[in-house]
Amino acid sequence: MAGILAWFWNERFWLPHNVTWADLKNTEEATFPQAEDLYLAFPLAFCIFMVRLIFERFIAKPCAIALNIQASGPQIAPPNAILEKVFTAITKHPDEKRLEGLSKQLDWDVRSIQRWFRQRRNQEKPSTLTRFCESMWRFSFYLYVFTYGVRFLKKTPWLWNTRHCWYNYPYQPLTTDLHYYYILELSFYWSLMFSQFTDIKRKDFGIMFLHHLVSILLITFSYVNNMARVGTLVLCLHDSADAFLEAAKMANYAKFQKMCDLLFVMFAMVFITTRLGIFPLWVLNTTLFESWEIVGPYPSWWVFNLLLLLVQGLNCFWSYLIVKIACKAVSRGKVSKDDRSDIESSSDEEDSEPPRKNAHTATTTNGTSGTNGYLLTGSSSLDD
Repeated sequence: MAGILAWFWNERFWLPHNVTWADLKNTEEATFPQAEDLYLAFPLAFCIFMVRLIFERFIAKPCAIALNIQASGPQIAPPNAILEKVFTAITKHPDEKRLEGLSKQLDWDVRSIQRWFRQRRNQEKPSTLTRFCESMWRFSFYLYVFTYGVRFLKKTPWLWNTRHCWYNYPYQPLTTDLHYYYILELSFYWSLMFSQFTDIKRKDFGIMFLHHLVSILLITFSYVNNMARVGTLVLCLHDSADAFLEAAKMANYAKFQKMCDLLFVMFAMVFITTRLGIFPLWVLNTTLFESWEIVGPYPSWWVFNLLLLLVQGLNCFWSYLIVKIACKAVSRGKVSKDDRSDIESSSDEEDSEPPRKNAHTATTTNGTSGTNGYLLTGSSSLDD
């Protein structure tokens, strides 16, 4: 075990040339980031999760009720033992061949069976109230952490001149504000890693899981080898758009269509400007070029920059989805379905018609109302 730890914490990987861990031990004159500080993130992640439960129960839920957001779920599929057995034991998404077989067996038309399976899948989706509470929690946290980040960074020299991220590196002392900012962000991402398995399931579950994992690795890497200054720039920049996204979703769930559209436009503008403009031209420029000039590359420097480039790839992917939604919004006159949203709408895709026999032609109505259930999931912090 000692050999594995010695290999993992190899100074030649983590630190620049001619720098050792002993050089970064805390002294009476200066405090530096220590790897063991990161253990604090685990109990804090649990505390954040508990605060979230309390917030959603006693603050977000009353707000949702005041906005007339109901806790009622989607329409219940009519009981049918045969279809229920297929749904639970075989497949939730029957193919055309199975649909035709069930149609003959039940003497239902195929459209009615498709409608039953859609309604049955939607029974497992959360209510609009649940989604509103989740969005309000995320909005509140993102707004707080972004505000804190801006207030902290405006007093630092590296916000105004990114070369200060590398002057005297890695012998840059750790301040109390910087330590709090880093541990708070890391704790939040750990809480997201665990709660993602119980939260509303999205189409981009895998992408978001990758994003949270990369974020945790970046925060950990940059803290351990004292790249915390540039790390604060990355964190604050990626937090800037998330509050707009969650606010748009809350407006969407409350059926405030015009406010939803306005907030979504604001979100899209901030997201694309910060992630495709400021991030590569400002942050990646300093991590790739200014740091090379002032400090020089070393093994963990390469890993850190590769992770940042992976984040930029995710930014490009999400920007593509946002532009795609914006194009649809222009054609339809409002923000509608989003490819990153819930796997299936929990209330908007049900068909209320009873099952019809094969002898009749089935006609369906799609009760889509505004943007309900279809906005972006947010990331981000990236987060997102």
